[in-house]
Amino acid sequence: MPAAVTVVARERDAIDLSKIALTHHALKKQGKVVLPLGLGANYKLEPLTEAGTGFVRAPERAYMRELIEKVNALFEGELTDQDKLVYVNKVLLGKLLESETLVQQAVNNSKEQFASSPDLKSEIVNAIMSALDAHTLMSTQALNSAAVRAALTDILLNHAGLWEALRARGRA
Repeated sequence: MPAAVTVVARERDAIDLSKIALTHHALKKQGKVVLPLGLGANYKLEPLTEAGTGFVRAPERAYMRELIEKVNALFEGELTDQDKLVYVNKVLLGKLLESETLVQQAVNNSKEQFASSPDLKSEIVNAIMSALDAHTLMSTQALNSAAVRAALTDILLNHAGLWEALRARGRA
């Protein structure tokens, strides 16, 4: 009598590749491939612009370093560089850009003439007071209202990219 054959099926877990290291690779030409880039035979790619052009942006870093040094010399207290930069580059600049008087003067004068304008000095004071009033009002409303804080949380998470920015910062 012939012997019975028993087949044993073995289940295998996923193969563990964690200890494998790639030591070599090879590239082989596999012929030409037509890549349809767009409608028509004469479609042309747009040239690269700033990003990815391959040169170091040292002037931008130098500019930011100089700006931070100047702003740091202005303010004292427990303020971060970011606090100072946002105040100058966003808050005050934004308020000054709202001034029609300054717009007209910038259009009609050189930078040197514009810098000596008495309107510039008064508009800077107005921008500082306006920013203080606006931020005090918004901060007071946010501190006094759970609904405002909840809405701010929604805006920061779902529209302003807070989580993504924090995550990117943590991975840098």
